[in-house]
Amino acid sequence: MFRGLSAVNLDAKGRFAVPSRYREAIQNQCNGIVVLTIDINSPCLLMYTITGWEVIENRIQELPSLEPSVRRLQRLLIGHATEIEIDGNGRILIPGVLRNYAHFQKNINLVGQGNKFEIWSEELWAEYRQKWISDSSNENQEVNEVLGRLSI
Repeated sequence: MFRGLSAVNLDAKGRFAVPSRYREAIQNQCNGIVVLTIDINSPCLLMYTITGWEVIENRIQELPSLEPSVRRLQRLLIGHATEIEIDGNGRILIPGVLRNYAHFQKNINLVGQGNKFEIWSEELWAEYRQKWISDSSNENQEVNEVLGRLSI
């Protein structure tokens, strides 16, 4: 399970070191192979273990590809999916096209989401987080109702 928030830095080549508390689990679960793709609803990346991604990818491919919205989803998520092996120093190289999509500079945040990480630029994460916290829209009220049912 990926949880919590981790601030990491990109080096000049576009690599970041996976926090040590996740390295062993990723190595054991999938031989250190992850998949990065874009999030189609937010300017961030999604990082799955290869085994977790294969489940998602199979579900996406099972959808009826003659529907334009499904084709769009398939083109964006599967089309941007990049398989990456964590190097011997525990680093992941983010391809330039994905770094550009997510507006990465030097500082990024890994945001645990259970089966995946969202990877955000530090600036965009702060901006979106503040927006979500202060949001008083119907969507936020619906989220609060769901949380109330969970008793947390």
